Amino acid sequence: MSEFQTLKSDLTKTRLVKEISLRNTLDEEEIELKIERFAFTANNVTYGVAGETIGYWRFFPALDDQTNEWGCIPMWGFAEIIGSNNKNLAVGERVFGFYPAAESLIMTPSKISDDRFIDGKKSRQELPSVYNNYVRMSKKTAYDSTLDNIQALLFPLHLTAFCLCDLLQEQSYLGASQVIIISASSKTAIGIAQGLANKDQAPNLVGFTSTKNVSFVENLGCYDEVISYDQFNKLNADATSVLVDMAGNREILESLNERLKQNMLKCFTVGMTHWDNEILSEDALDQMTRGERTEFFFAPVYIQKRINEWGHERFDKESKDFMHTRLMQSKKWMQVKEIQGLENFVDIYNQVVAGNIKPYEGLIVIL
Repeated sequence: MSEFQTLKSDLTKTRLVKEISLRNTLDEEEIELKIERFAFTANNVTYGVAGETIGYWRFFPALDDQTNEWGCIPMWGFAEIIGSNNKNLAVGERVFGFYPAAESLIMTPSKISDDRFIDGKKSRQELPSVYNNYVRMSKKTAYDSTLDNIQALLFPLHLTAFCLCDLLQEQSYLGASQVIIISASSKTAIGIAQGLANKDQAPNLVGFTSTKNVSFVENLGCYDEVISYDQFNKLNADATSVLVDMAGNREILESLNERLKQNMLKCFTVGMTHWDNEILSEDALDQMTRGERTEFFFAPVYIQKRINEWGHERFDKESKDFMHTRLMQSKKWMQVKEIQGLENFVDIYNQVVAGNIKPYEGLIVIL
């Protein structure tokens, strides 16, 4: 068994640990899964940056790591049950959820229902429940396996997008006349922009992006205005504004704060795609939220809030309707690129961490 690992203190350093031996026998109630495929996006880079602060390194502790220096960045993907000591889960079932970048994984399922289960490992019980939830694909009605790649790529991103759109609408956009999205070409940002574009009485939507991505973002048709990072003077500084920051770039945020001054009503920090090792050496969330009127947005907390208010049934319906619409829209702009094997993933990983990714590409690793 092989496992892709990242140095916790420097995301640019990785290793592929091969010939790791899992246990020959499964304990009572355990299952073993062969991981088939997983998606890799800038969102996964954020998992690595916030690995210590939020606990992402704790989901799948790196194997053969006596010094506790290495970690497994979690990925969203599909796996097949290849061994089962659990009477409720059969060999051959396919499962969607959170996995390490590895060839196999042993789980201890609990709270098993017809369509899902929870990984009940003790080490995961204190972690956000949304990440411990696994969907039994064979039990889903009208399941279309041709959408597996897009689901792996967009499910977590569009769930976050749904939550942010819902929050902004519920709070009447805090009275802002414009919403500014930083790193407007990222897949989560696109989901947010498309969601807001469908809302009645939404404020003017401004996307900030790199010069090379301006045309791509403009062609999406969901932003009212697209501005490159080197043209801050084009931003209407007299308009009251809410920021949604997917990048975590302190220089960009400082420039926007300086230009907007008191017209910057709130900044919701969501991602950290423009990271550096200084952030890793300090408290990542503290670094992200040092600005005045800045708040870190953590989707699992908002999901639980809405479930408590609405109930599971309403939350599932509204979030699924939103995500299905975004998924259909993504077919118009996203090109899925499949990478075969963990060995070939190493180079792609390095490119994404360095920020060298085409915004229209969706990366899927096939094992």
